[in-house]
Amino acid sequence: MKFMMNHLEKMKPLFKPGGKLEKLYPLFEAQETFMFTPPTVTKSSPHIRDANDMKRTMITVIFALIPCILFGMYNAGRQHNIVNMVQNATLMTHLLQGALLVMPIIMASYVAGGIWEVLFAVVRKHEINEGFLVTGMLFPLTLPPTIPLWQVAVGISFGVIIGKEVFGGTGFNVLNPALTARAFLFFAYPQQISGDSVWTSVVKGGAIMDGFSGATPLAIAAQVPSGGNVIEALREGGFTWMSMFGGLEGGSIGETGVIPILIGAAILIITGVGAWRIMAGGVLGLFIGSTLMNFVGNAQPEFKAFTMLPFHYHLVVGSFLFGIVFMATDPVSASATNAGKWVYGSLIGLLTIVIRVTNPAYPEGVMLSILFMNVMAPLIDHIVVSLHVKRRASYLRRFSRAKG
Repeated sequence: MKFMMNHLEKMKPLFKPGGKLEKLYPLFEAQETFMFTPPTVTKSSPHIRDANDMKRTMITVIFALIPCILFGMYNAGRQHNIVNMVQNATLMTHLLQGALLVMPIIMASYVAGGIWEVLFAVVRKHEINEGFLVTGMLFPLTLPPTIPLWQVAVGISFGVIIGKEVFGGTGFNVLNPALTARAFLFFAYPQQISGDSVWTSVVKGGAIMDGFSGATPLAIAAQVPSGGNVIEALREGGFTWMSMFGGLEGGSIGETGVIPILIGAAILIITGVGAWRIMAGGVLGLFIGSTLMNFVGNAQPEFKAFTMLPFHYHLVVGSFLFGIVFMATDPVSASATNAGKWVYGSLIGLLTIVIRVTNPAYPEGVMLSILFMNVMAPLIDHIVVSLHVKRRASYLRRFSRAKG
């Protein structure tokens, strides 16, 4: 490592202003700071000694995503092998097949999005934004394993350019870039990102398991008519609470496994990278929303049966946990104040229930809830800070009167 560090130091003048490779400095800087702690220090006080920086923070998020990636590969491969009746499939067989399905999607996301990141960095003459390390990984995990690679490239391009770079790059974006990319694909190419046929890879012309259905639990629950039993309908579709908790079902690559998501949440909370207040607020809002909907369903039996789905089912069905842990906690697009984080997370959970239950065309709700609250986050923080200033001003006035 010492040899590599010395080699980079010798090359650095070529990329500095006036050097032959000046325009490629963002690429050199990204490589140097990814491998080593930057040698630059502040020139005046105060001095804060800390080995952590933005790249290390983003790498921590990547580590937290690894359980979801591995589980997503296994589940995608397992679903493929089951419906295509692959004989004597083992754990390794499922993982290898899943890697063949998932890794090209991840690579397409990083390559296409990375090109735009480098292009904007070179044109604007600034460092490559380390936030793309996470965006390039989060986006593929929200997609089905059957998504065409060209759509992955188009989606991440939209997310990077429209969701981030038009605002000025990382730190200035209002919306979460990965969710922006996902929303674009959902509305631009709904056939490839929604419906029963996109969640499981099927070999064309191959033998398909009898009675195979690619319907997801949310799709089944949303279609139960008024007066029906939504839990019974899920059970008939092959989904119990325990099976949905286990996550061995069709769905987006990284969003079905509850245990891997909880492991990732623990990593983010322990390291202080993820905002636990947003996660807890999201669960609280989901509980309040589902409880209110249960009350409405009991009072008005003519309402759709989805209103009667209990809180603990809403918690494991769909992509709520993945969204609240990895998407909603984006430090740029989320609320920054402690009180604001509770409000921000709670409203995401509440809106998720409202959209799920009342919108038959989109029974998920998490993506739209987070994007909507991304827009509202600055207003929430403004209100929190304003109330705090008013309380302090009121306290100072009382203190001055008491002292006088």
